[in-house]
Amino acid sequence: MFKLQIAILATIVALAAAPASAQQRLYKCKDGKGKTYYTQTPPAECLGKEMDELSKQGTVVKKREAALTPEHIATREAEEKRKKEEEERAKEEKRKNQALLNTYSSEKDIEDGRQRALRQAAEATKEIEKRIEEAQKRAQKLAAEKEFYVKKPMPKKLQDDIKNNEIDLKGQQDAMAAKKKELGDINAKYDEDKRRYLELTGAKSKAATPPKK
Repeated sequence: MFKLQIAILATIVALAAAPASAQQRLYKCKDGKGKTYYTQTPPAECLGKEMDELSKQGTVVKKREAALTPEHIATREAEEKRKKEEEERAKEEKRKNQALLNTYSSEKDIEDGRQRALRQAAEATKEIEKRIEEAQKRAQKLAAEKEFYVKKPMPKKLQDDIKNNEIDLKGQQDAMAAKKKELGDINAKYDEDKRRYLELTGAKSKAATPPKK
């Protein structure tokens, strides 16, 4: 170890004593076997390895990172992607929280919004029920007309009317199923809005507050 220190000092002194035009940087590095090199030009054994650039006083002025393997590059890229995704999620969560606080000023606002949304969905449901009933009545009427053509060809118009009514009825039934699902989604949305609002404001739910005696 002492001999190595002497060699380093000797190299630095030699560089300092050389003319300015001849002076070069001093590099320190280790090869794959752990052997340390101090040289004016990076040796071939240190290519791709971590390397320190030293001043004339022997202090590190710059560090050169080791060349990354494909595995290291993939790991670094995956980590950078993960961090970026986390930052985006945090930013989006912050935006949603602020939007929630801008929308509601109290728990009552949330419940009022819930009731408005449920009323609108209920009104739309009634309209769909009405259209389903009308389509079913048309189907009965068309079926009665169809009875006249049991033993003779059915007119194309009647065929088209029956087919179109079946399509219309199926569409209205699908719309009804979607609307019923929407009712559940509305309650789930406002339940979540209330949970987040109470969490963000630190308020307690009135529903959970015991009545005063």
